[in-house]
Amino acid sequence: MVSLLERTSQAARQRLSSVLAAPAPEPVDDALLRLARRRPEGELAPPPPGSGLRPVPGDAGLPLVGHTLNYIRFGNELLRDRYERYGPVSWMGSVGFKVVTVAGPEATQQVLTNKDKAFSQGGWTLLIDEFFHRGLMLLDFDEHRMHRRIMQEAFTRDRLTGYVGQIAPGVRDRVPQWTTGRPVRIYWLLKKLTLDVATQVFMGGRGGDEDLNRINQAFVAAVRAATSLVRYPLPGTRFRAGVKGRKLLEDYFARHLPAARASGGSDLFSALCQATTSDGERFSDDDIISHMIFLMMAAHDTSTITTSVAAYYLGKHPEWQQRAREESLALGDEVPDIHALERLETLERVIKESLRLLAPVPTLMRKTVKPTQVLGYHIPEDTVVVAAPGVNHFVRECWTDPDTFDPERFAAHRREDSSHRFAWIPFGGGVHKCIGLHFGTLEVKAILHEMLRAYRWTVPSGYRARWDNTSLPVPADGLPMRLLPR
Repeated sequence: MVSLLERTSQAARQRLSSVLAAPAPEPVDDALLRLARRRPEGELAPPPPGSGLRPVPGDAGLPLVGHTLNYIRFGNELLRDRYERYGPVSWMGSVGFKVVTVAGPEATQQVLTNKDKAFSQGGWTLLIDEFFHRGLMLLDFDEHRMHRRIMQEAFTRDRLTGYVGQIAPGVRDRVPQWTTGRPVRIYWLLKKLTLDVATQVFMGGRGGDEDLNRINQAFVAAVRAATSLVRYPLPGTRFRAGVKGRKLLEDYFARHLPAARASGGSDLFSALCQATTSDGERFSDDDIISHMIFLMMAAHDTSTITTSVAAYYLGKHPEWQQRAREESLALGDEVPDIHALERLETLERVIKESLRLLAPVPTLMRKTVKPTQVLGYHIPEDTVVVAAPGVNHFVRECWTDPDTFDPERFAAHRREDSSHRFAWIPFGGGVHKCIGLHFGTLEVKAILHEMLRAYRWTVPSGYRARWDNTSLPVPADGLPMRLLPR
């Protein structure tokens, strides 16, 4: 244990000691982890002579896989540890190549605002292009700007109002049907619910229950395939399952696309078919299919994670649960519209704090298209760069007692998130900031609002959630909770 924690600050030692005391979500060889931390430090690449730039510090980790196993095991804890050891810019070994990690508000701002257009979305392409080809997040520069302009027509205030009108009644029907009196795995209940919501709001209810189950499995396979160590569709691999999942999703959306084009409906699928800019730009059929696959994945995965984390902290902090419940009950018995949901200020703070403590997308991938620098560190062309919002959310210069659940830090009299423009960025930043952030927040609010109306809930005494970072962070055990009728 001592060798694993050498060279860390006292705070990092305490935090990693706590993490290491918990059982791993999947078998990990501790001896390999110790070896990974003992490998010598080095440089990414020497800066040009006379440039005045510094070389990026870091270390390779294990042969072949680098720090991949470390990240799966420790997730954001690993990135926080490296930030404390190396500073805001460092490199580490990954599967077959080196990755530069940038963390802290200043370094992250420089990468995400991308003023010199040195950073492309090519980092994401390496991981997920096979499964989410030409999703909005994978597009760059002028093409991205054009696609985002068209897609914005599907997320106007009027559209959001209509989406809430579809979300809220369905959530009210489904949430009170959950099992009470014995432990449930809340993550899986919420995952099924958010997929139902996405299918209704995005697809207008097209497709039956059998389709929904297949679609859910396809999305799970595609997301998990992104971090497959085997990058070829060999039988039995996660990569192959992801490729098959993508094909199933393409067929599903292609089958329903003609009806969506013809319907003029209020669902997102129809909205993308209808979306037209003032210049007359529209999406092709292939564009619509690619965007729908990406948007449905992003919407139901990130909403599931955020709602699960918020429910977990409300279960651990009953005083905040009761405070939020009183606010929800004060709305009355009407199904809430967008204006009612926006008045739930306590839930707003709880959701923001939950997003701070566990960002659903804790890393943002980029790739350099030319040599550049971040905070005076030289980064060569064709380098994968990972921005780490999850680290920013714990920087002590921005946050008071950052490891503590404290929604009040988002209250008007404190607003710790305003300490720096890039202190709190669970939705990313710059031109690639999540286009569906308002939709996602409203969905999470609608679900938690109905949970508060229907139940009180608790988590097991002394329970601490463990997160599996194989893809997006998900609870390794499904988050056990006990729901009690209110």
